[in-house]
Amino acid sequence: MPVASPFVIVLTAAEQAVLTARARNARTEHRDRLRARIVLAAAGGASNAAIAAELGVCVDTARKWRRRFATGRIEGLTDRPRSGRPRIFTAGPTAALTALACTLPAETGIPLARWSSAELAGEAVTRGLVESISASTVRRRLDDAAIKPWHHRSWIFPRDPDFEAKAARVLDLYARTWAGAALGPDDYVISADEKSQLQALRRRHPGRPAGPGHPRRVEFEYRRGGTLAYFAAYDVHHARVLGTIAPKTGIKPFTELVDHVMSREPYASARRVFWVVDNGSSHAGQASIDRMTATWPTATLVHLPVHASWLNQVEIYFSVLQRKAITPVDFPDLDALAERILAFQDRYNQTATPFDWTFTRHDLRALLDKISHEQPAAPTAAARPPTN
Repeated sequence: MPVASPFVIVLTAAEQAVLTARARNARTEHRDRLRARIVLAAAGGASNAAIAAELGVCVDTARKWRRRFATGRIEGLTDRPRSGRPRIFTAGPTAALTALACTLPAETGIPLARWSSAELAGEAVTRGLVESISASTVRRRLDDAAIKPWHHRSWIFPRDPDFEAKAARVLDLYARTWAGAALGPDDYVISADEKSQLQALRRRHPGRPAGPGHPRRVEFEYRRGGTLAYFAAYDVHHARVLGTIAPKTGIKPFTELVDHVMSREPYASARRVFWVVDNGSSHAGQASIDRMTATWPTATLVHLPVHASWLNQVEIYFSVLQRKAITPVDFPDLDALAERILAFQDRYNQTATPFDWTFTRHDLRALLDKISHEQPAAPTAAARPPTN
């Protein structure tokens, strides 16, 4: 005969509702759900042994939470504070380690480009910040502060004095606005650029397709088959790409792209066609604007500021093309490469939808404000090095 527990559980209606909800809710922590089920079973008259057998726990666990509830009710089912193991690295050493990680190694006289966790651990011991520390502990401490000094990102300050004005008008075009007025249904926005130096690399041995347990395999060595350039015009609001292939970049092949697009409908009869381009040599400066206007009066060439190709939507299409149609590069000759590019362009046009572009001129203003706070001040006259 099982021994009867001295803790008899009688639930109030409110307690019954709370515990039932915990026991049935799949999102409840497993430990809380288990404790609720133990108490509910105890309230139903089950012995500790029967509860343990039903829920797959030991009898001591069933006995513990029955007793905790009997003495503390719902609050008794929470974990009690635990002293735990004393922290080896207190706030002081942790802060010093964080400060060290936020300092470039070269600024401290150490011939390293960036810290690794092992090197930070060794330097922390050398400096006496801690008696000993492992690389894994360094990673955990820095992870708490979201610091990874072994990573880096490239960036650049805008150097065009009219960066915001030039970028903002392009963002307005993406939002179907020009000079403060909404674009009409017969106005179009084209994002154009060239993808140069596309190589036709032929692998020395045929690749192998993916199979169970192994990925696709591509031969490391290759033979060079020359390069070509792909000029593309992406209709921002209709997700249509028109492109041409050329031996290399230049004014002539870009002009051919413009002619290729503007001679086709709906652009040939459009009221206005805005061409968004960067400052590449194929379409740079006022001369390029004059050339386009003289040949196609309804076309307007709109230049992005320098170092703002990330605002040119055709670059997104180029990245899709590279990932899906070109990489890994394995083409017998330039004709095969050109055929693949144009075939992918046709395939893309069949199912593409406009990019979900959400970056507005307000986001641009916030970004430039952030950059301006990080930009180092220009050196004063006294601080400038003397010139000969």
